[in-house]
Amino acid sequence: MPFDAVSSRDAALSDAALGQLFTEARTRNAWSDRPVPEALLRKLYDLTKFGPTALNATPARLVFVTSPEAKAKLAALMSEGNRAKTLQAPVNVIIGHDVDFHDTLPTLFPHAPGARDWFPDAQARRETAFRNGSLQGGYLLIAARALGLDVGPMSGFDAEGVKREFFPGDAVEPNFIVNLGYGTDENLFPRSPRLTFDEAARIV
Repeated sequence: MPFDAVSSRDAALSDAALGQLFTEARTRNAWSDRPVPEALLRKLYDLTKFGPTALNATPARLVFVTSPEAKAKLAALMSEGNRAKTLQAPVNVIIGHDVDFHDTLPTLFPHAPGARDWFPDAQARRETAFRNGSLQGGYLLIAARALGLDVGPMSGFDAEGVKREFFPGDAVEPNFIVNLGYGTDENLFPRSPRLTFDEAARIV
């Protein structure tokens, strides 16, 4: 096959790109005041939405918190150690999942017209929404890094309060929150160890 006929999906990313996404990327605890434009947030979603989910259900629902008023409401619901960096980051992303995601399956999974009826049980819907919404949250982290942004995912917050303030009156449940923007090295911890392949994985 001629070189120019090789599909782009057959080529590995460069070491520099892998560094930006993984090996050199860090979770940020402090942020510059450089703004993140709305157009970039929309581009971020447009990348995130292509990550695979079961039945193409895409149950994640995102709230991009940018206004001082909304950020103050969110910060009040964060654990004490997360409040200052939540206020400092230019954007906070609340990643939730829609427990009633099955209502969108006729649109998102049209080749199986009866797919909505595969989820009559509320607990099964909740598990599916949580699992696949978490996947989408992971895709968002990688997509953000690919766009040159830094991320700081957090799980310390009042989930009931976030639900009440940001997802009232619907079936969306908050999962985790990500600070987003252009990080600084302030309060940057040394990189923690990771498990080796043999400690965390096996081939059978």
